[in-house]
Amino acid sequence: MSIVLEGRARRLGDNVNTDYIIASTRKRDTLDEQILKRYLLETVDPSFAASVQPGDLLVAGRNFGCGSAMEIAATVNLAAGIKAVLAESFARSFYRNAVNNGLIPVECDTSSIREGDRLVVTLSDGRIAVTTNGRTIAARPLAEFMLAILDAGGLVEYIRAHGGSLVS
Repeated sequence: MSIVLEGRARRLGDNVNTDYIIASTRKRDTLDEQILKRYLLETVDPSFAASVQPGDLLVAGRNFGCGSAMEIAATVNLAAGIKAVLAESFARSFYRNAVNNGLIPVECDTSSIREGDRLVVTLSDGRIAVTTNGRTIAARPLAEFMLAILDAGGLVEYIRAHGGSLVS
């Protein structure tokens, strides 16, 4: 499996919790990610959602996706056209929700990536590399079964295609 994503870095800080990704007040009205994408990260920056372009890549620091373990925090990014999140570390529940829904979590050193940098994220044979500003940053590899889920577009699509068996 090989995936190549190219996009603009959208820089965030440390400890971006799921209620920052999509505010709990918004989730009371609907869980439709096509509606909620208008409010993506509004707590951090009220103009963020309107500025997102398809292909943008979120870049964060430590502990991205901490807080409650809700899938909508991953799927609202996908609805906005964001296919990957790069972070130094992820909350485990967000990480698995991301994979299960087809959002690619990339664990790497993000300290040198700035807002607006052009990024190329390459997943090939389990390895992940991020290229920006003429240099390559190695990322933590993904397990084979996670790659298979991502390649299928998420866990539901994987199970539709393969039944209940995951790659060992």
